Amino acid sequence: MAVYTEVSDEDLEAFVAQYPLGAVRSCKGIAEGVENTNYLLVTEQGPHILTLYEKRVRPEDLPFFLRLMEHLSDKGLACPLPVHASDGAALRQLCGRPAVIVTFLEGLWPRRVLPWHCAAVGEALARLHLAGADFPMIRPNALSVVGWGELYQKCRESADGVQSGLKALLDAELAKLVASWPTGLPTGVIHADLFPDNVFFRGESLSGLIDFYFACTDFFAYDLAICLNAWCFEANDSFNATKARQLFAGYRRVRPLSAEELAAMPLLARGAALRFLLTRLYDWVNRPSGAFVTPKNPLEYLRKLRFHQSVRGIGDYCLDGPGGVGEA
Repeated sequence: MAVYTEVSDEDLEAFVAQYPLGAVRSCKGIAEGVENTNYLLVTEQGPHILTLYEKRVRPEDLPFFLRLMEHLSDKGLACPLPVHASDGAALRQLCGRPAVIVTFLEGLWPRRVLPWHCAAVGEALARLHLAGADFPMIRPNALSVVGWGELYQKCRESADGVQSGLKALLDAELAKLVASWPTGLPTGVIHADLFPDNVFFRGESLSGLIDFYFACTDFFAYDLAICLNAWCFEANDSFNATKARQLFAGYRRVRPLSAEELAAMPLLARGAALRFLLTRLYDWVNRPSGAFVTPKNPLEYLRKLRFHQSVRGIGDYCLDGPGGVGEA
């Protein structure tokens, strides 16, 4: 989340008047995240989130995201729901941007991740994968192998300015992953961005998942590899095997992992690390002036990538094979 587009009081009131939400009581920009403009909107009907879509989000992808949230909610997964305006439409325009209002999800995201958080996230991720099994829409992952190369070319010449030798490392890693990326793994709807700030808890219970604007059709195991990167490293970027075991144990309690998925995990984890390294690198060298946003340091994911490059099999993550649950 972030704020790139400022909305005037007049524009906001005219926009909200199209919804059965009553008058605006307050509206405050949310600085966390880097992709879209977000506001905490409070009306007579209570709190909601107002999102204006920016940057990488293509308008033609928005029906996929909005219908997916409705589908997952119908399946019992706690996630925000788009609010429909008085004419029945959820998606509208505000300040020249596609915009929606979604319901407010109660809870807090964990600032300090503990192993039990990881177990809960694993279960929720597997439930999401199963809940999306009959979702009829397909959206190819624009930020998979082909997309990485296209994105990298937009920031390649700036890479060594971030860290000496980074361009050569990324050249080699991208070539390796393009040549070795797996095929034929179980595929369906994935979240593709399930970082701690996209998972809410109330006490020790997971209360819901948010931010589905990278959701797409891809390998389930790749979604798990993204979570391995996002949840199982410490602040000093050291790998926490206990958290990894809990993440995988939680997932496998809901959906088993095949031998092929586990064998591909080191490569998928490298790909996930590269994906976030590249998007952060691009944002780092293309910071918009005046935006209410803090870009994330790409070097965090360089360190994670180097760790995954040293892994030779699932055992190096201290995880069991397909017959085990990998519990700590």
